[in-house]
Amino acid sequence: MPAVGRIAAITLTAAAALTLSACGGDSDSEDTGKGRGNDKIAGADTGTEASKTPGASASASPVADRPTVELPSDVIDKYEDWKTGDDVKDAVLTDTAGRVDATNDAIVRGDSSAPGLPFYYRDKALSGAVEWVQEYRDANLSFTGTTRYFDPKVTLLDSNSAAVVYCADESKGFNRNRKTGKVDRTPSDESPYVLYDTHLEKSEKGVWQTTVLTSKRGDKTCAG
Repeated sequence: MPAVGRIAAITLTAAAALTLSACGGDSDSEDTGKGRGNDKIAGADTGTEASKTPGASASASPVADRPTVELPSDVIDKYEDWKTGDDVKDAVLTDTAGRVDATNDAIVRGDSSAPGLPFYYRDKALSGAVEWVQEYRDANLSFTGTTRYFDPKVTLLDSNSAAVVYCADESKGFNRNRKTGKVDRTPSDESPYVLYDTHLEKSEKGVWQTTVLTSKRGDKTCAG
């Protein structure tokens, strides 16, 4: 990813810190940016290269009025192994991918009031996501390319809360100047791999909303 001026990373946290062995809720190297110096959030796919959210399982959120998210053809969220075979875990992953797509959609459109944000986020994570989208808009930046999300691990903490850890490969995503349309492909020495550590709570409507999101760029778990 291009090593242009980096937008300050924003950590999306809630009152309760996530304590998974893979990555703590208050990591010293938190990074919610996308790209190696060409940052966008992942906030967030199914083993295909489609940019649509994975199909919900039988126990996925029973919500009919999900916000419509249609990423442009040059922006692809690719989800690998985004199914576990467990209905509840798959519902959690469906809403995790929905959150990623909704955040990327908001960034691309420069809309910090996009309905997908309060649908998939809540509490301090929501305010952090709104601020992050606004940072992109203020910097006159959007992005293009493919982000690969892989190796998701879901832990059901109880009937209404879960933790998801997953990796992202941002090597094929690049910042785009919103005014000129120019894509910055300047090489960078930063790692394109990011480990994401999230906590989700199930809403009264059955949506698995993200309340904590932290990340660590260059984590060996993802870089292999």
